[in-house]
Amino acid sequence: MVGHVRAPLFVPANRPERFARAAASGADAVILDLEDAVPPPDKDRARGALGTGFTDLPVLVRLNAAGTPWHGADVAAAAGLALAAVILPKAEDPALCARLADATGKPVIALIESARGIANARAIAAAGGVVRLAFGSVDFCADLGCRHLREVLLPVRLELVLASRLAGIAAPLDGVTVRLDDPLAAGDDADHARALGMTGKLCIHPAQVDPVLRAFAPTPAEVDRARRILAAGEGAVRVDGEMVDEPVRIRARAILAQAGQAGGPPAEGG
Repeated sequence: MVGHVRAPLFVPANRPERFARAAASGADAVILDLEDAVPPPDKDRARGALGTGFTDLPVLVRLNAAGTPWHGADVAAAAGLALAAVILPKAEDPALCARLADATGKPVIALIESARGIANARAIAAAGGVVRLAFGSVDFCADLGCRHLREVLLPVRLELVLASRLAGIAAPLDGVTVRLDDPLAAGDDADHARALGMTGKLCIHPAQVDPVLRAFAPTPAEVDRARRILAAGEGAVRVDGEMVDEPVRIRARAILAQAGQAGGPPAEGG
């Protein structure tokens, strides 16, 4: 289920009055955040406010990182809730990710936010219970002392996509867009992430949800071309002046699946 989430929206767990509004934003999942959005004096209160009864959407919880004073209590609370997944920030240790999945009984989304995290990304993606990676790009830049620019972070994003593919898990979630005065900026960033093979993006404001969802959805032109490719026959054929063979058809099938049009032209051998 969490492998198909494209635009999950963070909401501070110490603000339960915002939970239902987050669920009504159009987001396809809600992340109750116990970590960065909650100041230390409010951690216990936020944990006590956790729940899933406000929505039928998938609900995820971002825990406080391992090694913090709150992590153990967060894990215990998550184990007692009907969550779609837990998000582990500062994920660096594959064994710890697997232990978290066992302790909570929940799938784990590993948030890669450091040099050590990216160095271990392939092992983390393959760890038991890990179903998806996510990119904590702002924290990553803070850890490395680099600028938060697309060209700087390009190899990191590609490594997360590659690690996910090698482990056979869902493609990763991209990190947040911190600019809030231009919601379209999140959609533009999501376009970039999709081009690299990511399939979702973390959102921090309701206005970001719709642009992100649209960015990760195939366009009508892409769907039309995919249908024509699959209708063109087998072997090497020409479509729109370009050579089409099986790798291109694989991509076309994926586009139609993303668009919810699996009932389009039959796949080869189907």
